[in-house]
Amino acid sequence: MTRLTTAQALVRFLSRQYTERDGERRRLIDATWGIFGHGNVAGIGQALLEYADDMPYHQGRNEQAMVHAAVGFARQSGRLAAQAVTTSIGPGATNLVTGAALATVNHLPVLLLPGDTFATRPADPVLQQLEVPYAGDVSVNDCLRPVSRYFDRITRPEALIPAALAAMRVLADPVDTGAVTLALPQDVQAEAYDWPDAFFDERVWGVRRPAPDPRELHEAVRAVRAARRPLLVAGGGVHHSRAEEALKEFADATGIPVASTQAGKGSLRWDHPSDVGGIGHTGTATANELARTADLVIGVGTRYTDFTTASGTLFGSGGVRFVNLNIAAFDSHKMAALPLVADARTGLEELTAGLRGHRAEPSYVMEYTDDKERWEYRVDACFTADDDLVHPTQPQVLGALDELVTEDDILINAAGSLPGDLHKLWRARSRDQYHVEYGYSCMGYEIPAAIGVALAAPGRPVWALVGDGTYLMMPTEIVTAVQENIPVKVVLLQNHGYASIGGLSASVGGEGFGTGYRFPAADGTYTGAPLPVDLAANAASLGMTVLRAKTVRDLREALSAARAADGPTCVYVETETADTVSGAPPAQAWWDVPVAETATRPSAVKAREEYDRHVTARRRRL
Repeated sequence: MTRLTTAQALVRFLSRQYTERDGERRRLIDATWGIFGHGNVAGIGQALLEYADDMPYHQGRNEQAMVHAAVGFARQSGRLAAQAVTTSIGPGATNLVTGAALATVNHLPVLLLPGDTFATRPADPVLQQLEVPYAGDVSVNDCLRPVSRYFDRITRPEALIPAALAAMRVLADPVDTGAVTLALPQDVQAEAYDWPDAFFDERVWGVRRPAPDPRELHEAVRAVRAARRPLLVAGGGVHHSRAEEALKEFADATGIPVASTQAGKGSLRWDHPSDVGGIGHTGTATANELARTADLVIGVGTRYTDFTTASGTLFGSGGVRFVNLNIAAFDSHKMAALPLVADARTGLEELTAGLRGHRAEPSYVMEYTDDKERWEYRVDACFTADDDLVHPTQPQVLGALDELVTEDDILINAAGSLPGDLHKLWRARSRDQYHVEYGYSCMGYEIPAAIGVALAAPGRPVWALVGDGTYLMMPTEIVTAVQENIPVKVVLLQNHGYASIGGLSASVGGEGFGTGYRFPAADGTYTGAPLPVDLAANAASLGMTVLRAKTVRDLREALSAARAADGPTCVYVETETADTVSGAPPAQAWWDVPVAETATRPSAVKAREEYDRHVTARRRRL
């Protein structure tokens, strides 16, 4: 037996947990992020100091941002390694909710350790305690229940043993992983207990690769062989499974075209003959036209979100069928599909073997090859810019970056108009270059996530691409990058407004209301000059090296200097203003945003007519 406080026991336990998949063994909890206040400073804080040699510690500036950093780390680590996040009670704990939801939506593991009010209630209420008149055992930490894959409150030291084991099981589970919350009352954290020594033994959690059921595999093979116009949709599960090579072998063997969701982009390199780019509302014309005429859709590791399906309007062929290869039975049955419940890599390998000798018809291959070539001409046109051009379009900024990067670089984005431009235009060169968080599409994700990715991939150039709206949500972790000299590269695009939602507002009759960063007029619109806000100066004030680019030539030089820099660096460029188009091709598929059914303003009346026209194309898969 070993006598330790509950917090000390937890830290020591976490330092001895491992995952293993395909012979690769990783420490499960790589480090702990923390912001200390009452509720964790005397418990977890003291324990992290006590076991500093066993558990690395990172200091954050915002609790939500710490979760984003941990999520970025977990994604870059292939979900084989994760990080913990500890906070005080009250606002420190509730600030975790958005990050927890993001982690759970994206099936990415993160361990949350919020402080909690006293279990023994010697003083009640305490500072920051929310009193609930109808339930004495509820605290603000209960907000984390619906966004966590596993939740427990440790009200006695001995309760930590089963809870900690359950938490590790969920973190290592390829289906059920996400945010895991262990709420820690501050008195219990500091309480001593005699722990069985076996609790601290090294423990390895195997990450499963379940194979498909033979009957389901047989049905899937039959469906693919019978299809004349098959299309494979690669989702994030391809990356989570590290199934990129298996997908390449499938595409090489069959010639079936491969489109990708936001989470799945990069599953094939952009220049692979079968890669037809992004699919759905933010997808390419090539992929979406194939989707409209496909008679079989093979979904691999995708959740079929509304952006992927164009809100149920994309897969329009009357007899289209679906085969869904997914490790989660819940997702494999979507779209009334033939389910193929299995690990993505194992399933693709067995599907390829079952299709030996089968190839897509040559005329079909020629059709999508020609369409892809035409699309790439459009990408080239979007990327091209004269050296002396001032205020380039957003795609022209991406084009300058496209000229510079290699397969080593990693791009991170999450919200605004950039995800749409990136999904359509970016030429992913490696399986992990494209890191766009679009499951939750959380503004403010990019900079902290870049820090987490850089910690997981030291030595690789990591780019956080942010618009002004996203930057203003959460620039705080710049200080963390400066403090720890993590050489993230931030590309800050200033267009003086919420350009993405402003464009959406205009298209649905909202006339851009409340989406500009300009002086407001009496009617709520924004007129006149942009606000006198200098975001580059703000980044510099937080310790970043900032390179201002006025022309495209300046931009190319600044990007090159940032890539070579050994410290955190920001490239600042003003692009076209928020009330102009981004320069990318328009959406190639619809997205359902309901428009006011009654209105007096002509813009809303016209938008409703357009909405009614599109909604008739929606199909339910039964």
